[in-house]
Amino acid sequence: MKEIISNLDFNAELSCIECGANYPLSQILYRCSKVGCDGLLDIKHNLRALKRNSSQQWQSHLENRLKKTSLPFSSGVWSQKEWVLPQIKDEHIVSLGEGKTPLIPLSLWADDLDLAAVWLKQCGISSTGSFKDLGMTVLISHIKSLLAEGITIRAVVCASTGDTSAALAAYAAYAGIPSIVILPSNRISTAQLVQPITCNSLVLSLNTDFDGCMNIVKELTQNKDLYLANSMNPLRLEGQKTMGIEVLQQLDWEVPDWFIIPGGNLGNVSALVSGMSLLFELGLIKKLPRVCVAQSSQANPLYLSFQKKFQSYEAVSAKKTLASAIQIGDPVSYPRAIKALEKVNGVVEEASEEELANAAARVDRYGMFNDPHTGVALACLEKLRKKEVIQKDDSVVVVSTAHGLKFANSKTAYHEGKLELKAKYQNKALDLDANLETIQKSIEDIIS
Repeated sequence: MKEIISNLDFNAELSCIECGANYPLSQILYRCSKVGCDGLLDIKHNLRALKRNSSQQWQSHLENRLKKTSLPFSSGVWSQKEWVLPQIKDEHIVSLGEGKTPLIPLSLWADDLDLAAVWLKQCGISSTGSFKDLGMTVLISHIKSLLAEGITIRAVVCASTGDTSAALAAYAAYAGIPSIVILPSNRISTAQLVQPITCNSLVLSLNTDFDGCMNIVKELTQNKDLYLANSMNPLRLEGQKTMGIEVLQQLDWEVPDWFIIPGGNLGNVSALVSGMSLLFELGLIKKLPRVCVAQSSQANPLYLSFQKKFQSYEAVSAKKTLASAIQIGDPVSYPRAIKALEKVNGVVEEASEEELANAAARVDRYGMFNDPHTGVALACLEKLRKKEVIQKDDSVVVVSTAHGLKFANSKTAYHEGKLELKAKYQNKALDLDANLETIQKSIEDIIS
C-alpha cells in the first residue's frame, strides 16, 4: 500500500455557511464580515487534494498513526491532522493525549431494546473528562501558531456551562496562555467549577444564565486580542468532528444506522456530520448514518423548531435541568445544526428530568456511570425505539459527552431519593449492625 500523497495542497480556510465567502485561517474572525451577511463560519478543506489518495491509502495511514506512542500523533485528534489543520507546524500542536476513547458495546441493553447493536462512545475518558477536549486541542494549537506569527492575543475567553471551561483552562495552562472563563453562578457542578480554578484561570461567576454569559463574551471578544473559545469558533468543531471518524475506525468502517448525541449549543451535531461527510466524500464509507439530537425538555429550542419542520425558530428561556451542560436556550450553532440534520435525514427528540435520570440509572446497571447529558441521549433512544423511529435490528451509537464522576452529586441524590422525581432504578445503601445473622438475612432477602 502506497503512503498518502502529502503536499502543500493540503490546506484549509474559513468559509461562510451562508454566502460562501472565504477567509484565511490566520484572520481572527468568528462570523462572516461580508456586508449584510454575518453568517457562521466553517473550516473548508481542499477536497480535490485529499482525493488524490485512495480510501485504502487513508485507512492505512490512519491505522499507522494509531500505532504511534508519542505526541502529537498518538492523539486521536492529531492522528487525523491532514483532515483537521493540515498547515499547522507540529511544534505548535498543544495536546494532552485526547481522543482514542473507548467505544463500548452494550449488548445486554441492545437485547432489551430489540436492536442489532448499541455502543456507548465514552468521550469522558479524557484529560478533563469531556469531549470538549477534542475541540480545545485544535483551538489552542491554532492560537499558538498565531502567536508564533506575531499576532497579539492576550488571553482566550469562553462562556461555559462547565465542560468547555475545564477544557479551555487545562489546554491554555499547558500552553502557557492566559484564560478567562465566564460561568453562570450556581448552575454547574462543583467538579466542573473547580477545574478552571485549579488551572489558574480568571473565573468570573455571573448572576445570569449561559446565554447571558455568551452575550458578554461576544462583546469582550470584539477586542481582537481576547480570543473567543466557544463553539461559535469553527476551530473547536474541527477537533470535535474527529470523534465520529474515530467511531468509524473502531467499527472497521461499518456505518451504524444511527448516532444519538446530546445537544446544547449545537456545535457538536454539525461537527459529527462534518466528519461523516468527509469520510463519505473520500470514499471511506458508502452511506451517512442518521442522527438524533437529544435535548432536555427544559432547554429545547431545536426540538420545538423540529416540531415545526424547522420552518421557524424561537429562543427559549432555559430552565434548570440535571443536564446542566446543555441548559442553553439560544444556541449559537442553530443554523449549522439545521444544515447538518437536513443532510442526514436527522431528527430531534427531548427528555424530561425523570426520563433522563432514569435512563442514565438504567444503563448504569450495565456497568456504566453516565453523566446526566448522556442520560438525555439514552432516554431519547428509548423513546425513538418505542415510537419505532429507530427500528428493530438497527445499530446505534450513543455519544457520551462527559464522565459521570463530574456529576457524582446528582447521581448520589438520585439514589438517596433527594430529587423531585420517581427514581425507578434507585439503589440505596443499607445501614446495618455488624451482625452476621442480620447481614445474611438482608442478603437472602435481596438475592433469593
